[in-house]
Amino acid sequence: MLAPVRQARILDEVRRSGGVRVADLTTLLGVSDMTVRRDLEILDRKGLLAKVHGGATAVETASAIEPDFEAKSVRELPEKEAIAERAATLVRPGMAIAITAGTTTWTLARHLAGVADLTVVTNSLKVAEVLNHQQRPDLTVVLTGGLRTPSDGLVGPIAVQAIRSLRVDMVIMGVHGIDEHAGLSTPNLMEAETNRALVESSRRLVVVADHTKWGVVGLAQIAPLRAVSTLITDDRLDPHAAAVLADQVGEVIIIPTSDETSFSSGDHDDRKSDA
Repeated sequence: MLAPVRQARILDEVRRSGGVRVADLTTLLGVSDMTVRRDLEILDRKGLLAKVHGGATAVETASAIEPDFEAKSVRELPEKEAIAERAATLVRPGMAIAITAGTTTWTLARHLAGVADLTVVTNSLKVAEVLNHQQRPDLTVVLTGGLRTPSDGLVGPIAVQAIRSLRVDMVIMGVHGIDEHAGLSTPNLMEAETNRALVESSRRLVVVADHTKWGVVGLAQIAPLRAVSTLITDDRLDPHAAAVLADQVGEVIIIPTSDETSFSSGDHDDRKSDA
């Protein structure tokens, strides 16, 4: 098992139970005591858990603290991959789209290789790097410029000015948190302003977010839930959260992490097959 996958499993266990023991993790992961302790050290340094004698405990996430890209990149890897793959099917040849910074949107960028005649506006250095690596003559990448965030996003007045001069068919947005009352939010004030500009420049807002983003509230709101045209998440989402989203979001697409068929729900119809 690769280290990022192993560390993601550890974080899942910590979030589920509030704490884990080294002995239990060695059995769960099938690795040595030393390997588990090394993983806990890494995750503790990133602020994702608190290492204690014999194991680790969960840490509270402050509303104004923004994890860096590396820290977020080890979380919910299967969910992010499935969500990103589904989101890519919404992008049609000839579109102009915007993609925000984040690890799910970074994963999405890899799935856009087969979409012809594409223009992508992004404030993400990581997304731009993936797209430029494809070296396609029919792909135009517009990088906004601006101040760099811990998530390798470009934000601030320069980014906002560039975005407001453009109009795109769709913005695909990753978020720090989603909440019934707070809507979409981020710990970074300038990122919130930049993302609001992206929403205003687009005809359609698509949010890609795994189940762990529900109930998380950052310092600054980006948009209310009713501004979201489509939200793509995974089937580990809390049932209450799914009901709230179905009521307030235009369309909710829930992707299974098992072999089951996914479904979507909208304002005017019940859950239906998305296969």
